[in-house]
Amino acid sequence: MKLYYRPGVCSLASHIALREAGHPFTLDKIDRATGKTEGGVDFATINPKFSVPALEIAPGEVLTEGTAIMQYVADAVGGAGVVPKAGTLARARMQEAMNFIAAELHKSYSPLFKPGLSDEQKAAGFALIDTKLAWIEARLADGRDWLVQEGYSLADSYLFVITRWSKGMGHDLSRFPLLQALRARVALRPAVQAALNAEGLAE
Repeated sequence: MKLYYRPGVCSLASHIALREAGHPFTLDKIDRATGKTEGGVDFATINPKFSVPALEIAPGEVLTEGTAIMQYVADAVGGAGVVPKAGTLARARMQEAMNFIAAELHKSYSPLFKPGLSDEQKAAGFALIDTKLAWIEARLADGRDWLVQEGYSLADSYLFVITRWSKGMGHDLSRFPLLQALRARVALRPAVQAALNAEGLAE
């Protein structure tokens, strides 16, 4: 397997899933400026959407979209401890959380990467993110350690990756102490540390 990625973006969640699975894989970094892989291949020929992550499962067989990649990796090559069993309510709860992170939280961060935003635009963006994080904080308020009651899952690492962006943006997470505690637990996982180190993101 080969994961096409850019350091620190949402593809980090798929990278973590591969590390958690323990299955052999390689990394191929995409240069944002040139649109080329490290080997000089035009990434658009691999993924016409021109977005990461993209996972080459076999020659000519490429899977895109992070939530699909994460679940495929866990189900196909090693998901013990990171995905609940298929067909269970716990699995549906994980998917519920992952869909929320992808469709609501991730998309709320995206506009804040545009250059030249005014202070007012940033403040409005942060306020929108906070409304999404409030749902996460409320979900954790029943004493659970993870988004899914049964234990750590891909949803937690995905949340960790997306909320990493707050620091660089100057977005304060201190009003969400339960989220911060969850992020600290995720950060301690060996697979997470390995992925961060491999992408040059170790803190």
